[in-house]
Amino acid sequence: MSSPRAPRKFLVVVDKTPESAVALRFATRRAQHTNGRVTLMCAAQPPDFQQWRGVEEIMKDEAHADAEELIYAAAKTVNDLSGIMPELLIPYGTVTDCLSKLLKDDRDISILVLASGVGKEGPGPLVSMFGKAVQNIPVTIVPGNFTAEQIDALA
Repeated sequence: MSSPRAPRKFLVVVDKTPESAVALRFATRRAQHTNGRVTLMCAAQPPDFQQWRGVEEIMKDEAHADAEELIYAAAKTVNDLSGIMPELLIPYGTVTDCLSKLLKDDRDISILVLASGVGKEGPGPLVSMFGKAVQNIPVTIVPGNFTAEQIDALA
């Protein structure tokens, strides 16, 4: 007899883009419908320049505070939609580096959920990078222009 399977863990990268909200809703609804879990990652990104140490530390603290604000709002959305209390992660570094490390270190993550960009710039940097580079877990890419109703019907 096989052991019970752990609940699926859906990972969403939280940022200020509209696509992040689409991915968040899809992952939340999928977790809700499959008795899964949701993990939210919002990278506190380093400043673009190196200054005096004191200024750098202040900027690092500000980046962390900005990430906290975004991730807490996203966590509230997850909880309001589904009753799920998501796992919150705020690593320090670039989004791609933090995401790569997290996917390598956390073997419980079942699915990375991204939403494609809808602008002329293309699908977005995470979709471009991880649509090809992630090979250890499935990646679900949701059209970034889906409405809440379309997401709910699909998930």
